[in-house]
Amino acid sequence: MVSKTSVALVAAAAAAAFAGAGVPLDAAGSKTLSVPGRASANVSMAAEGSFVAIVWAATTAEGATDIYAATSRDGGATVSTPVRVNVTPGDARTNGEQPPRLALMSRASGPPEMAVVWLSKRQTGTVLLTSRSTDAGRTFTPAIIVSGSDAAGNRGWEAIAADGNGGAVVAWLDHRRLADRDSQMAAMHQHDHGAAAPTTATRPDGVETAQLSQIYVAKLDGSAPLALTGGVCYCCKTAVVAGSSGELYVAWRHVYPGNLRDIAFAVSRDGGRTFSPPVRVSEDRWAIEGCPEDGPSLAVDRGGRVHVVWPTVVTENNEPVKALFHAVSLDGRAFGPRTRIPSNGQANHPQLVFGRDGSLAVAWDESGNGARRVAFARGTIGADGRVSFRRVAAGRARPGSYPVIVALDQSLLASWTSGDPARSVIHVENIQ
Repeated sequence: MVSKTSVALVAAAAAAAFAGAGVPLDAAGSKTLSVPGRASANVSMAAEGSFVAIVWAATTAEGATDIYAATSRDGGATVSTPVRVNVTPGDARTNGEQPPRLALMSRASGPPEMAVVWLSKRQTGTVLLTSRSTDAGRTFTPAIIVSGSDAAGNRGWEAIAADGNGGAVVAWLDHRRLADRDSQMAAMHQHDHGAAAPTTATRPDGVETAQLSQIYVAKLDGSAPLALTGGVCYCCKTAVVAGSSGELYVAWRHVYPGNLRDIAFAVSRDGGRTFSPPVRVSEDRWAIEGCPEDGPSLAVDRGGRVHVVWPTVVTENNEPVKALFHAVSLDGRAFGPRTRIPSNGQANHPQLVFGRDGSLAVAWDESGNGARRVAFARGTIGADGRVSFRRVAAGRARPGSYPVIVALDQSLLASWTSGDPARSVIHVENIQ
């Protein structure tokens, strides 16, 4: 039952407090989601019509993390009491770049089915778990392991999307080949424990090591996963989205020669059985000895054009600045020139959605002057397919990080992590 509860919604006094802090209230009123006695963070959302599903991580002071979900049938005006998704208490592992993810699968009648994916720790590494709800988030099935994600080694930075055929597809980054190499090296060392340790000259460089990091794709129907390619940048989120004719589009940050960390893209036109060779979205030439922990976001518009938004570093006034860029592909094979999205300070963690009015919307967080705040922009698609962006409500102060955004009929609904990390909450706001 959808209700206004003290757990799920901000009461009038709390709303007044938000107003005093400079956070504007929309017609429905801002609200927060939280779990008593826990820090709530790392949120994801999905929407179909006026049905909205929200999942996030709630962590105790001792560090035990569970996945919670809440839903709304009226575009976020009222939200259900949060329900725990994972059956085994405290088994979830999340952070800002790998929150729990969810997708909505349409049904002939009633609310859509919900599929949630999250990361969990095991003895030999990490696995991806998934659970479903067919009753608007009131109950969830016992978690099962995403097919192929139980190999040795670590994995994560997952993304999920409805595949358009009643199912869902998951993409993730995978280190099973690195675990295999480490096991072989350990066995060799045990066999000849007098061997010298590798020197700096003999250690593989970052590009070579990255070949052991792969991106995988699997459907949530139990079928075997597919390894798309190696050479991925290992701690940046992935993105996956389905096209109107069953295409599957995937994007990730790739490691190119010279340790250049640019965005790569691939498409499947046969339901995920095969994918095209990776395409470089933009040659940004961002060289970094390490992982930016900041990946791309994808959306497909009504004309079937594929849009990608990502962060990269540019030089302004002889200083490095992290900026956001957008590019569009008319055919899913190549991308046009990049367009900069208006941001202030250092821009991070973009999320892209195709609005129901025909526009694009982007949410991100930006840092500067010792603070982190949430920002938004709208993009208008021109006749040539290129997009021009304008910042939304640029003067508003919205403290927070890692925003996500979904499209409603007349507006956008955004949520993000807000407050002291030890007592953080999920802030939800209607963006006009």
